[in-house]
Amino acid sequence: MKKIITLFAALTIMTFLSACGGSEENADAEEKKTIRFGATSGPYSDMVNEAIAPLLEEKGYEVTNKEFTDYVQPNKALANGDLDANLFQHKIYLESFAEEHNLDLSEVIIVPTAPMGIYSNDYEDIESVETGSTMGIPNDPTNLARALTILEDEGLVTLKEDVDPLRASLNDITENPKDIEFVEVEAGQLPRLVDSEDLSMVPGNYALAAEMDLLSALALEDMPDDYRNRVAVKTEDLDAQFTKDIKEVVESEEFEEIMDEKFEGFGKPQWMKEKE
Repeated sequence: MKKIITLFAALTIMTFLSACGGSEENADAEEKKTIRFGATSGPYSDMVNEAIAPLLEEKGYEVTNKEFTDYVQPNKALANGDLDANLFQHKIYLESFAEEHNLDLSEVIIVPTAPMGIYSNDYEDIESVETGSTMGIPNDPTNLARALTILEDEGLVTLKEDVDPLRASLNDITENPKDIEFVEVEAGQLPRLVDSEDLSMVPGNYALAAEMDLLSALALEDMPDDYRNRVAVKTEDLDAQFTKDIKEVVESEEFEEIMDEKFEGFGKPQWMKEKE
């Protein structure tokens, strides 16, 4: 009789533990149906709110989006688990920031990105730019290299043949046929220089923040994918289902339709161009 009672008690305990375990697994599954995004204020926060989140919600996710006003906290919040994914940075920044701060972060997918452009209130096109014109350019190395690549593409400068286009500087200019005078300032100040200088290079995010029309630029950057923004997650979450679902919605036709409708002028990544 004691053996029967003991066996019954053991079975009861096992059933209870199994039920608890099942509840924990169900709780985990439910937790993974909430995705906490982070993005910088402006177009990429809009992209999460107007395109990514609605499509994920159709898959049954609850999506929250925290807006940031700097480029440091979104990665730190992702690394410490306060976020599940973020959207605000290009490859070069992601890799350098992760290495500098010893964070294990990885990209999921590249998204359409607002390109840098040449803007002017004085000239209607590149051909009309006069000799001796002044131009605002960014003073940080990454954006400066981008600016110089655009200038070379438009025939306004020539760079050294062996220069790395991702690291070009003013010292790498070999020809400046229009004798353009460059005014170096912080990237965020460049929209103001459209009024005070003959021309100004303006990164897309700052142009949009200043309510400038991307399509009004004299020239827009043919942006390498390394400079396009991407969704990032912790490396340990690369194979998680929510990460796969983020990638799937960004690759969807519905996402591209929203980009075409609401994000005019944004340059599409190579993978998206290959679909067309």
